[in-house]
Amino acid sequence: MSYQTYTLPNGLRILHEPSHSQVVYCGYVVCAGTRHEAEADSGMAHFIEHLTFKGTARRRACHITNGLERVGGDLNAFTTKQETVYYATVLKADFQRAADLLTDIVFHSVYPQAEIDKEVEVICDEIDSYQDSPSELIFDEFESMMFPGQALGRDILGQASRLREYTTADALRFARTYYQPRHAAFYIYGDVPFRTVVRTLERLTSDFPAAEPQLPASQPVTLPALPAEPLREVSKQTHQAHVLVGGPTFGGTDDRRFALTLLNNMLGGPGMNSRLNLSLREKAGLVYSVDSYLNTYPDAGFWNVYFGCDAHDVARCRKLLSRELRRFIDHPLTESQLRAAKKQLLGQIGISTDAPEAYSLALGKTFAHYNRYRDIAALCSSIAQVTARSVQEVAAEVYAEERLTTLVYR
Repeated sequence: MSYQTYTLPNGLRILHEPSHSQVVYCGYVVCAGTRHEAEADSGMAHFIEHLTFKGTARRRACHITNGLERVGGDLNAFTTKQETVYYATVLKADFQRAADLLTDIVFHSVYPQAEIDKEVEVICDEIDSYQDSPSELIFDEFESMMFPGQALGRDILGQASRLREYTTADALRFARTYYQPRHAAFYIYGDVPFRTVVRTLERLTSDFPAAEPQLPASQPVTLPALPAEPLREVSKQTHQAHVLVGGPTFGGTDDRRFALTLLNNMLGGPGMNSRLNLSLREKAGLVYSVDSYLNTYPDAGFWNVYFGCDAHDVARCRKLLSRELRRFIDHPLTESQLRAAKKQLLGQIGISTDAPEAYSLALGKTFAHYNRYRDIAALCSSIAQVTARSVQEVAAEVYAEERLTTLVYR
């Protein structure tokens, strides 16, 4: 599938991939996430995401809410450690309406204090609900163990006490620093002429001066060679124990990521035939679900395995997990195993491209952070070239027992 890119004089990068659908998926990826916050601004990126929908110089909150809903479209946003994404889904006839609304809220929000005073309680309720969900909370605490004392280790939501102190001036200070066209990328997946896309965004962002594209500075990541705290056990008084085991990997530009992706999929991917699902659930009957995840940033990454089980089964589950990790380290994949693993992963990738919203979001994020097109054919080709030796070498590095960190809630 052909794609086109263009950079406006104000630094805004544009990526367009055409489709044959009558539906358009588009949005802004703003390179402003948790890792770009100062410690005193904890939670600010997510806070700004909420407040961006609460009014601009041209629109009140109710107008933003109804802007796309009235034509059957959808407007949404989310914040991660790496970015904040504002995205829309509309019929192609309504693309310019969507682009206008997205551009207005991203670059011209005014963050009225009256709306801050209301919305901050909504965010605090979100924090409280999160605290009541140990199966979600454990992931944030684990990441704080991966990146101790660093911005990537702080949770996205921030602290309620600090959030209640934020004002319009604080929001504007953060937005004026990071919410600039040169720090953002606009993506569109849909049947709209590229010339129309460029001209629309030129017009909508014409009030910004010329500037070079530039990713905001963030603190360099330092991952300890060995975990400072290999095991942490926390009493949560829950009916079920929650466990995460994992360790550091490498960033999103490292060529070893293809072997790691294949390895992770075999270990605890979504397939019911993953080694951990067969071992912990199907054979031992100890867990309802067990999954392995990769968390990759441009400059660093980590992996982890999550499972929930009865408290008295934690040691046995950890033993079975260790056994599966050792199998990858000690025994290279046979040709038939490697071939089957590749076929499964390539099939999953192919099927995932039929989920257009997720596909378009991946396009936008890849372009924003790596300034490259997410080429599915090239990705599949790279996975097809993975060897049994490269899988074993990656396993020996990332699954080494001395590099593992374990967090247990029970």
